[in-house]
Amino acid sequence: MKDILKKCCGSDRWVKEMMRNQRFETTEDIMKDAERIWYSLEKSDWLEAFDHHPKIGDMNSLKEKFSVSKDLSVDEQAGALSATDETLSELSHYNQLYEKKFGFIFIVFATGKSAEEMLGIIKERINNDPETELRTAAEEQFKITKLRLKNYYESDHNTRT
Repeated sequence: MKDILKKCCGSDRWVKEMMRNQRFETTEDIMKDAERIWYSLEKSDWLEAFDHHPKIGDMNSLKEKFSVSKDLSVDEQAGALSATDETLSELSHYNQLYEKKFGFIFIVFATGKSAEEMLGIIKERINNDPETELRTAAEEQFKITKLRLKNYYESDHNTRT
């Protein structure tokens, strides 16, 4: 279970706390624990989780650096796969500006969003103050974690029945 949790969220402390609780009986239980634990963590734990994500639109990063969760990230960033080179170039540019300003990569719940939508989101969020943006990124990270947990938990139970 520890390896599955690590694929869902890259924060070692979050994984450790989830393993300590071990209430994996229902989707509701795991989601409540996941959220409670996530929002009890410190900034450094959130940043550690952010570091386990490829940059939005950076397909080379998906392939090379994130092989452990690559299958999840590729599905989540499917909207970037059909993006034009111009859009990907602009995303890359804004990713650099964003990381320079905030000190961490742009985190967005990308599932169901086109590259153009993600570009619009980063253009809006780059104007946030650092504290607001950290909180926003943490909320987006939790959405990603929650989706991954739900997908794993439901597929795992479907294969058992």
